[in-house]
Amino acid sequence: MTARTPRRTLRLPSRLPVDGYVLALLGTVGLAALLPASGAAAQVAEGASTGAVALLFFLYGARLSTREALDGLRHWRLHLTVLGATFLLFPLLGLAARGLVPGVLTPQLYSGFLFLCLVPSTIQSSIAFTSIARGNVPAAICAGSFSSLAGIVLTPLLAALLLGNSAGGLSADALLKIVLQLLVPFLAGQLLRRWVGGFLVRHKKVLGYVDRGSILLVVYTAFSQGMVAGIWHLVTPARLGALLAVEAVLLAVMLALTWYGAGRLGFDRADRIAIQFAGSKKSLAAGLPMASVLFGPQASLAVLPLMLFHQMQLMVCAVLAKRRSRDPEPAGTPPTGAAPGAVTAPGTASTGP
Repeated sequence: MTARTPRRTLRLPSRLPVDGYVLALLGTVGLAALLPASGAAAQVAEGASTGAVALLFFLYGARLSTREALDGLRHWRLHLTVLGATFLLFPLLGLAARGLVPGVLTPQLYSGFLFLCLVPSTIQSSIAFTSIARGNVPAAICAGSFSSLAGIVLTPLLAALLLGNSAGGLSADALLKIVLQLLVPFLAGQLLRRWVGGFLVRHKKVLGYVDRGSILLVVYTAFSQGMVAGIWHLVTPARLGALLAVEAVLLAVMLALTWYGAGRLGFDRADRIAIQFAGSKKSLAAGLPMASVLFGPQASLAVLPLMLFHQMQLMVCAVLAKRRSRDPEPAGTPPTGAAPGAVTAPGTASTGP
């Protein structure tokens, strides 16, 4: 009697490659498609969204340590390199993609694609991937913080300059809206950080849910406006496939430019890793509320390229960080990691937006 061959069972991976928060964003988009806010409900949702954006930037300001940011200025060459990649190389590549309109990208999708090229870098995922790859974690923290801070001013200005009427132009009303919804709450957070900083640290997890819940509200409001305006008939599956292909090329080019460019500039391995992960990614958390302010009713199509790019960058950089972690350390290189007293450890930082 022959022994039975054990049947193979299909096992799901312990960790899905799709970020859970992206699934929540997609669920919010689905809710907006099925039950869009209209009439009086739309006015309430828009008012709540405006308040949520102001709250987000207040929390950004209250969390950013001015002292740590100033201490990080000693590594100014690295930070300028990351800022150059984020606010110079990315926009130039976005402008170059203008030749893909209308054959590959529609004008509306191109506006969103160009907007994603203007958004600041991430903080959490840059730190997480730099840590996993054994790069310069303190540099990644400072570079991400500087990029977010610069983006509050540079992203709206670049959007007004490069997108023109698509982002509402640079009228007095648009400038006032940017100042009141983005800059004033951020500065208020910085001024009140001395008194609210301890509270934010003690309730970090709860406030993280506030952050993400606020962004979900912004997404729901933007996509509801798009559904009511009937703009989604402009996006076909073929156009979405083309957009994904263009974004894949964009990410590959930026990963290559930041890695090899940093090498040509004389940075060591640890710094090159920080530059690559901080200089090649875009912040969904910062981009979504900015788009709601800059684009108004057209924000739903404007944020679609950013949402797709966010998930793509997480998946690709996760694989790349694991690969970098297996690289041999150069001879005589001291161990890299967090600065003295820091608590960041490989795998502990969030890879969220």
